[in-house]
Amino acid sequence: MNVFGVDIGGSGIKGAPVDLDRGDLAEPRHKVLTPHPATPDGVAECVAEVIEHFGWSGPVGTTFPGVVTGSVIRTAANVDKSWIDVDGGKLLGDRLGLPVTVLNDADAAGVAEMTFGAGRGRKGAVMLLTFGTGIGSALFIDGKLVPNTELGHLELHGHEAEKHASTKAKDDEELSWEHWAHRVQKYLVHLEMLFSPELFIIGGGVSRKADRFLPLIEHVRAEMVPAELQNNAGIVGAAMAAMAAGSD
Repeated sequence: MNVFGVDIGGSGIKGAPVDLDRGDLAEPRHKVLTPHPATPDGVAECVAEVIEHFGWSGPVGTTFPGVVTGSVIRTAANVDKSWIDVDGGKLLGDRLGLPVTVLNDADAAGVAEMTFGAGRGRKGAVMLLTFGTGIGSALFIDGKLVPNTELGHLELHGHEAEKHASTKAKDDEELSWEHWAHRVQKYLVHLEMLFSPELFIIGGGVSRKADRFLPLIEHVRAEMVPAELQNNAGIVGAAMAAMAAGSD
C-alpha cells in the first residue's frame, strides 16, 4: 500500500509516495528548498508543491524538526519561531485539503529504521541520530519509541551539541572528516554516558558517506552503523505515521 510521506528539514523539504509493504519509496522523491524565513505559511506552500508534483490525493504524513505533541509544534530550533504552538496538522491539512499527520523528524526516521532498516529486531536501548542542519535523535527501548528526545540540544563542552557537531557545522567551518569525526565522537561518548545504548544508528544525508567518518570514531562501546534507509528514513516514517493514524 502506498502512503505519502514528507520530510520537512531546515534546508530542504522532500517527499514521495511510500510503498509500506517494502518500506521504500514508490517513486523518486521530489525536493524543494526550505523557504527563509521558514514560516508556517511558507513551509505549507512548499509541502503543497511537493505533493502536487505527484498529483497525490490521500493521507499525508509529515515530519517536523522540533517537538510535536499531538500535532502541535512545541519547539522550532531550525525553522521560524512562529511555528511554536501552531497546530501543524490542521495548518497543513487546511492548505492541502487532505488528512495530515505530523511527528518529530528524527522519531519518524527512527521508526522507519527500527521497522525496515538497521534497527530491525533489536532489543534494549537503540538510539538513532540524524546529522544535518541540526542533530535529531530518536530513542527506543525494546523497540518502543521515547518521543521528542531532541538530544541535539544537549550542552556539550559549553556548546549546544548540534551547533558543534552537525553536518552544517562541518560545512560552515570547513572541517576535515577527521576533525568532524572527533567532534561526533565526543557527542556519542556523552550520549553513551547518559543513556548506555547498545546501538547507535547514524542517519541523515551524511549516512551515505559513513565510511568516511565512522571508522575514525573511537572510545564508543556501543555498536555504530549507518542508517540503511539513509536520508529517505524520515519520508518512510512519516508515511508510516499517516498509515497508523488512519487505522486508529
